[in-house]
Amino acid sequence: MSRVRVAGFGVSLDGFSAGIEQSLSDPLGKRGTEIFQWFFRTKTFRAMHEQEGGAIDLDDEFARGAMENFGAFILGRNMFGPVRGPWLDNPWKGWWGDNPPYHAPTFILTHYQHEPIVMEGGTTFYFVTEGIEEALALAKEAAGSKDVKIGGGVSTVRQYLKTGLIDSLHLALSPVLLGEGEPLFEGLDLHALGFSVTDRKATDYATHLVLKRA
Repeated sequence: MSRVRVAGFGVSLDGFSAGIEQSLSDPLGKRGTEIFQWFFRTKTFRAMHEQEGGAIDLDDEFARGAMENFGAFILGRNMFGPVRGPWLDNPWKGWWGDNPPYHAPTFILTHYQHEPIVMEGGTTFYFVTEGIEEALALAKEAAGSKDVKIGGGVSTVRQYLKTGLIDSLHLALSPVLLGEGEPLFEGLDLHALGFSVTDRKATDYATHLVLKRA
């Protein structure tokens, strides 16, 4: 049965999942990369970027699971890139080069119309202006029996959580204090939304928490 999942989502000890001031030089905001060091060191991450090496350990096991069995992805506009306002003739095609790591239909939430962008490796970016529920309906249809991943950013995950549309969360709690950034949990009562912790494992780089909705 197809599920809607958040997986491999980094969180600092003080509850932030991205830094401030996203830009071309700081795609995750200032210091945002610090909460994903557990991921960057893994064999899974390096293979995604056609690099050799990387750790094969518990962090890699969670990293691999965060990319497996997905038939479609949903991303917020800011997750796709730093471009704001109407697209006009901007040539931006995402942070990931010609061969993004998704290899499946990927739906971008936006307020502005944009033609689909076909990339190498099976990724096509579709731009959805009708809201999160329409994006999810399209993603579920595209995914078939596979899962749909809500890939971020923080605002997008929060919107789907608030409307009760996410089935499970894998959060990687990193031993980092950002001090400021985009808060994941502010104003959310995950217990009231039906979530409970079903798995917890710790490494030197992160505490991996799996939460599922009853």
